[in-house]
Parts: sequence; C-alpha cells; structure tokens
Amino acid sequence: MTDSPAPSRARIDDLLTRLTLPEKIGLLHQWQAAVPRLGLPAFRTGTEALHGVAWLGEATVFPQALGLASSWNPELIRAVGAAVGDEVRVKHQADPLRVGLNVWAPVVNPLRDPRWGRNEEGWSEDPWLTGRLATAYARGLRGEHPERLRTAPTVKHFLGYNNETDRATTSSDLPPRVLREYELPAYRAPLESGAAVAVMASYNLVDGVPAHLSPLIAQELRGWADDEVMVVGDAGAVGNIAGVQQHLPDHVEGFAAALRAGIDNLTEDDADPTPTVERLTEALRRGLLTESDVDRAVRRILSVRLRLGDLDPPHTDPFAGVSPDVLDCPAHRDLAREAARQSIVLLRNDGLLPLTPTPGLRVAVLGPLADAVYEDWYSGTLPYAVSAYQGLTGRLSTVTTHDGADRIALRLGDRYVHCPDTPEGGPLTLHTEATGFDVFDWGADILALRAVGNGRHVGADDDGVLVNDRPGPGGWVVRETFRLRPGPQGTTLLHHLATDRYVTVDADGRLRADAPGPQAATGFTVELLADGAAEAAALAAAADVAVVTLGNHPMVNGRETEDRADLALPAAQEALVRAVHTANPRTVLVVTSSYPYAIGAAQEGLPAVLWSAHGGQEHGAALAAVLLGEAEPGGRLTQTWYADAAELPDLLDYDVIGADATYLYHRGDPLYAFGHGLGYSRFDYAGLRLSATAVTAGEEVEVRCEVTNTGARAGEEVVQLYTRQRRSRVKQPLRQLRDFARISLAPGERRTVTLRLRTDELRWWDETRGGYVVEDATHTLMIGRSARDVRLLGALTVRGGEPADGRRAPAVAGRRP
Repeated sequence: MTDSPAPSRARIDDLLTRLTLPEKIGLLHQWQAAVPRLGLPAFRTGTEALHGVAWLGEATVFPQALGLASSWNPELIRAVGAAVGDEVRVKHQADPLRVGLNVWAPVVNPLRDPRWGRNEEGWSEDPWLTGRLATAYARGLRGEHPERLRTAPTVKHFLGYNNETDRATTSSDLPPRVLREYELPAYRAPLESGAAVAVMASYNLVDGVPAHLSPLIAQELRGWADDEVMVVGDAGAVGNIAGVQQHLPDHVEGFAAALRAGIDNLTEDDADPTPTVERLTEALRRGLLTESDVDRAVRRILSVRLRLGDLDPPHTDPFAGVSPDVLDCPAHRDLAREAARQSIVLLRNDGLLPLTPTPGLRVAVLGPLADAVYEDWYSGTLPYAVSAYQGLTGRLSTVTTHDGADRIALRLGDRYVHCPDTPEGGPLTLHTEATGFDVFDWGADILALRAVGNGRHVGADDDGVLVNDRPGPGGWVVRETFRLRPGPQGTTLLHHLATDRYVTVDADGRLRADAPGPQAATGFTVELLADGAAEAAALAAAADVAVVTLGNHPMVNGRETEDRADLALPAAQEALVRAVHTANPRTVLVVTSSYPYAIGAAQEGLPAVLWSAHGGQEHGAALAAVLLGEAEPGGRLTQTWYADAAELPDLLDYDVIGADATYLYHRGDPLYAFGHGLGYSRFDYAGLRLSATAVTAGEEVEVRCEVTNTGARAGEEVVQLYTRQRRSRVKQPLRQLRDFARISLAPGERRTVTLRLRTDELRWWDETRGGYVVEDATHTLMIGRSARDVRLLGALTVRGGEPADGRRAPAVAGRRP
C-alpha cells in the first residue's frame, strides 16, 4: 500500500501525538466521542445505504441491490449510488450526531446459493460481475472528487458469508482456489479502484477462525488499496469471539485479538461505548495490546474522516451544503423509475407481451403483490409507492384487482374470534360476531393474517396477546407470522412463530400466544368465508388479460437471520396462478422476489413470465410501462434459476468448484440461465473478429461482433462474452463471464460491439506454487445473450506465464492444502 499524501499523513501524525490514550480508545467504538480541545467532532460509523438511505425516515427507495444488478448497467448503478450519497448528506446535515457519512454498502458477497436469506443484498453469483457492479455503486456513493469523499463506502461482509443458519458459529471452509478465484475478487475490485474505503468483517468463521480474526485482513485487504482501509466489525460480532464462538476465554482477549487482527472500529452495545472502552483499556493493562496497536487503528479511522472533510471547515467541503430539496426530488424519482424498469427481466414470452392498450382493454391484476409494494430490512421509508395495480390503473380505463387470499373466520364452540375494526385495532377476543381474516401464504406454511375490518395484520404484543394493529410483517423479530397446525377433532391450532408458542384463550376471552406446546393449545374451527383463488379466477375470466403477481414478502421466509429451506413458490400462490390461467389463457405471471424460485410447474403453459426484485417506490410505474410496451424489459439475470433445490449442494458447502456450483460449474440444465433475459425485439449476431488469435499472458484482446436489430421496434441488448479453457491441469469453469456491453438499437440498426478480454484474468490459483498462473492453452470464446444462449464461437491461444499482478500469495496459517 502506498503512503497517503504528505499533508494528510502529517495531520494525522499531529493528531496522534496530541490525543491522549483514553481519547484514542474512545475513537475505536462505532459512536466516537468528540474531542473538543482538538476540534475533533463526534463521529458515527454505519449509516445503512444498501439501495437508498435506510432507517432514517423517508428517502428515495430504489430497487433492491439484486434488482439494480439485473440492469447490467454500471453507469445507471453509479448514478443511483450518487443519488443515495446526496441523500445521506442531507440526512447528515439535519442530524450530524446520529447520521454518519460512513455508509455500510455495498454488499459484495458473491451469491453462491439462492437460498441465502440475504440474497436480496448482493449483486451476482459471478464474482467479477459483482465486483464491477458494486464498484459502480460505491463510486457513486464516494463521488468523483480526487481528495474528498461524498460518503465513505464500506464493502461487506468479509469473508465467505452465505448462510444465516447458525451464522455466528458455522465455519465457511474455503479451499485455496475457491478463496482466490471466487471469494476475494469481489472485495478486491471496489477497494483497488478506490471506490470503497472501508470493509466490514462477517459473523461466520473461515476455516475454523472467526472472520474478525482472519489473517486475510492484513495479508489481502491491506494490500489492495492506495489509501488506508478502515475495517469495521459487524454488530456484536467482536463480542461473539469469546461469546458464542468460544474462541478465546474472555471479552478482553477477544477484543484485543480483533484489534490486533485489523478490526479498527467496533460495533458493540449499540450507542454505548463503555464496555468496549473498558475491555480495550484492560487489554492494555494486561499487555495484550500496545499503544501502537491502538494508534494503527486510529490512524485508519482518522484517514477516512479526513477525506470526508470531517476535520475541516464546512466551506472547504465540496459535498457540504447539499440542498434538502434533493431528498426524494423529481430527478431521483425519475432515476428510481428507470432503475426499476431496467431491472425487470422478461423470462419468457410467446407473443402476449407487450400488451396493446386498445380502448376498453380489461386487465385483472391479481395476487398478493397486486396492490402492495414492500420494504425489506434495509429499505428506507417509502415516501410513496406505486403498485402494479396502481401503475396500470393510471394507463388503462378498466383495471380490476384481487389479492387472491382466502378469507376465513375462526370459531370456538358457538363463539367467534373478533377484533376491533378501528384504525388502531385491539386484542383478539371471543365474540358472537365474527371477524374475517385474509390469509397470506408466504411459503413453508408460514402465514400472515390480516383483519378485514381495519386492514391491519395480527401479531403478538410483548405480553403475548394477539392484536390487529400491525401494518404487516416486519421488524428484527417478526411477530406477525403463524402456522396452522392440525388439532384434535378436526380443529386447527395457531402456532406463533416468533415466540414458538401456541395460541390459547385466557380467562378474559383474549387470544394469547403462551402455550408451550400443542397439547395446551386451543383448537379452533376454520370457516372459509371466501375462496380467494376462485374470486381471482372470476375476475380473470371477465378480463381480456390477467396479470398474476406472486413472490415473497421480504421480511418473511428468507431474510437476514433466516435462510430458505428450498426454492418452492408458496403453495397457495402456485394454486392461484393455476386457477387464474385456467380461467383465462391470456395470463401473465409477474414474480417479484428477493431471490430465484423454482417456478417450472407454476409457469407451465403460461404465455409470458416476468421477474423483478422488489422495485422500490416506482415499481408499479416501471412494470406498467413494460407490460404496455412503453418501455423495454431491460433486465438480465445475474443468478442461475434452478429447476429444483435438489441441484444445489448443501448450504454450508462453500467449495463451488468441487460441488459443481453456480453457473461456472453447474452441469445441469437450469430453468433460466445466468445472463438470461428477453426483449420485445430480435437481434442477430455475426462477424466475430479477434484483434489477435494467439497472445501472451498479460495482453488484452479486442473481441468484436456485429449485432443487428432485426425486429420492428427499438430494443436493448446485453451482449455477453464468456470463455472456457479447453485443457488444464485442474478443473476449470465450464463458462466464465469476461465482459459485456449494454446497447440500444433502432429497428434495422447494426452496430459493431467491442468487448475486451484481459488475458491476465484467465489465471487460476496454483496451490503448488502459492501463486496465480496462466497456462499454455486454447480458450473457447463464446458471445451470446446468456451463459447458455451462445450465438458466436471463436478460439484464442494463450501462451502462459505469471500474470502481471500475480504476486506470490503469502502462506495462510492453518489453511488446508
């Protein structure tokens, strides 16, 4: 790593000499105290900015990161990052003590397994594509000023983190090639480019060592960037070292070991720095730390703060004074709509789309996401939301809707479960009058109940009493989900998932989640008041076109702390689309989800299927424009969609090479391939040309082809370049993305597309040499519309050698051969 500019280094050196040791220790916690005598203000790390400013009130909500990725448009993603960075600045100006300029984004964990609960936070299963797109987002967040940062982006989570199940105690075992070829590149790209300036360590262990103690922090991260890289701990994770991980005997040793390993800033005990300060002070007293250890971490923290302008007068900061009017401004709304549009992937189309909005066209918008736009855990607060139904209503004269949910009543003897229909809701009690509840199936038999009277969801309060006062499932602990279990004599038991308790009726007639098991639970009789699928099918039959909107609730069954068990659609949702399709063959399936589904059975016979991640506030407007042909479906998949979870290895098997995992090594036939996505026009590929057919490792080859729009309307295409090494001493990917270009062509227009193959990137990690090598080999070049839709083939012979940046990797203690 090169030295920082001399003036910056000198300023930090000066501060370090003037700070007392207790003051330095105070800077090592997430909430850093001010040092007024030195003009050092308070500072906080960790503003969430994954796809908009989160947890700080209303702000522009862009599509989930997975959705932004499906645009395959780095410049668009950079623009979104810049917009988010400006909105962080607005929030910071309004509340500088609570809102810091160190942002915790982007997430660069390659999406190795679609069952990972945090799939929505990542970009792609391909590490190179992840690095490129995440770098674009980080570049927008940081800004283009050569010295000052708009915000300080933090890539997370380092390293080998793709499971929520037992995430703090499981070890991600990474063979050397998997580590070097699959895991590290996604982190390296944004740091090496200078787009990101910080890293967050992950909860898990890597090869048996807590990630917060990984030698790779010093051996890899510290060598990638020209400037200092600040490393922050994940929330409570340093406490896990001597806690649930039981890796060291007490917290004093755990905190000291983390600081020595390279964790500079500790995210512990929320806003209270006292326990962290006490443990680090005791570590110094015991000789587990030296003041130089503290100085090293403080230097990295101050380096980032200096580049943020945190230590200078506001008038010298080029990013200071951003107008409050920037927050959710018209330009950001337009950008959110365009990002949502380019994120929509047309999976299949037999000619039904685009719809022709003729006068009198009747469209039924059906399903649980028909008139809903959901926030995920890291979403900002929606300033407004355009649903699929609302988006089409604004463009067509006749649009009907139904959520497809069954409506039930719960009876106990001759009395019914009842709750107030006032906006604030109240306890569920037994009554002579029944309340209807709409039942939403979010998969794995997990249900949410919405009271018909006030449209509020049922949850359990802190005392276990069931109340209908919730806008929907949400919160760190989701208290609004249930499973219906069979009870005695044909009754049904309500199992409350958050408390793992069963529902009973207390002496006052209130429903409570307090029974430890089914034996003590109350059995209810479920009466069907309305068949949701049948009612939706009736609307479909009366329409010219039915649009069925299925998918996940981002706070249920697949989110942080919770992996999915499989890839199946919720059973009730699959039944809904079948009922609607039977009623109206002109049915479009729209899947809106945080992750891929195995939708093979659900889509059978359907003329059109689209997918998008949760698209933010403009989701419905973008979807309507695509359905009606006002805009192209611009997205391409950045993950493989598998036909069945049986094609996936165990969730904890991180050896993608040995397990034939991801599009790189998968030998089966995917439901939808990596890179797949259709448009409303047709494109022909021809004329493959290489700038050279034989090169030496380290050279760059230009790969050109002619792409022609042979359709009747303007269209967008993502031209993709893959390679495959034909022979090798080791197992090689079956296909690997090397470059891509997103182009727009008018009808009949032909364009020469130039892609670049950097032959250094054909390297692989040779364990016997402890470094990267490029072999003497011939590589098949494949240009096409996806990893499996190849239109042109070529060959390139490469004379091998050590890549230009192929320094020998240092030995990693304890790493298996």
